Amino acid sequence: MNSSTEAPFTNPTDCAEVKVPSQVFLAIAVASLSENLLVIVAVIKNKNLHSPMYCFICNLALFNTISSLSKALEDVLLLFIDAGHLNSRGPFELKIDDIMDSLTLMGFLGSIFSILAIAVDRYISIFHALRYHTLMTMRRVVVILSAIWVLCGTSGALMIGFFVAATVQIFFVVLFFTALLLILLLYVHMFLLARHHANRIASMPGAQARHRQSGLRGALTLTILIGVFVACWAPFLFHLLIMMICPENPYCECYRSLFQLHVVLLVSHAVIDPAIYAFRSAELRNTYKIMFLHSAARICKQCV
Repeated sequence: MNSSTEAPFTNPTDCAEVKVPSQVFLAIAVASLSENLLVIVAVIKNKNLHSPMYCFICNLALFNTISSLSKALEDVLLLFIDAGHLNSRGPFELKIDDIMDSLTLMGFLGSIFSILAIAVDRYISIFHALRYHTLMTMRRVVVILSAIWVLCGTSGALMIGFFVAATVQIFFVVLFFTALLLILLLYVHMFLLARHHANRIASMPGAQARHRQSGLRGALTLTILIGVFVACWAPFLFHLLIMMICPENPYCECYRSLFQLHVVLLVSHAVIDPAIYAFRSAELRNTYKIMFLHSAARICKQCV
């Protein structure tokens, strides 16, 4: 049960593999699970957040929750294995490991496509403000979310089942970079147009100007999301590229010895995202305050 946290070493190298305790992964997974569940509950409870953008944000949080939950369960099993209560090579343990890895990969892929959906939503909100509610209807949002779930669920199961095949590894890397390229192209086009339209905001009617400014704030949030996403994912993807390009080079093996640190960055992405939402969205912050105040009031009543 080591496919997600250990890297196989088949060639001699002077670089010792860096080990990260399972407890660290478990702590990160629990923190991520708590934060993303809080985002999901906040979006569900606050009717002001029932909009396409927050539906995509909630979907991103849901995928992060799945990957965090599966990672937490896997780390718990690893603790049992270390204690000698489970056999890491047993058929039941290997089957559970494949299921957990499939869910984790599905969550990671879902994060990619959810961020892409957020990018498209922000683009429409900024540059097609008057037609936004016509173009981005809740029915279309449901269709987009359904397509993301089907694609990521199928891809996650197939990739784990056939990950030893070089074709599948190449497909995974290509899929990631294709989605990232689409996001970046959309992002660059968005801000080139934003520069062009910046001087027009002051001359717009009040409501339309506020909507455009709100879209630009959403685009800035998207900038932060993309930057964090690339920073957390790039070392892991570079590791996969090294596995395919130079599997026998000792210098490449030195980079591969840091694999568990790359996984720490990878799983930390699901912890950072909710913090970005809370920092950037006043509506979410207010919802959190109300939720905490209500919870504190109920606890006080029970104590009395």
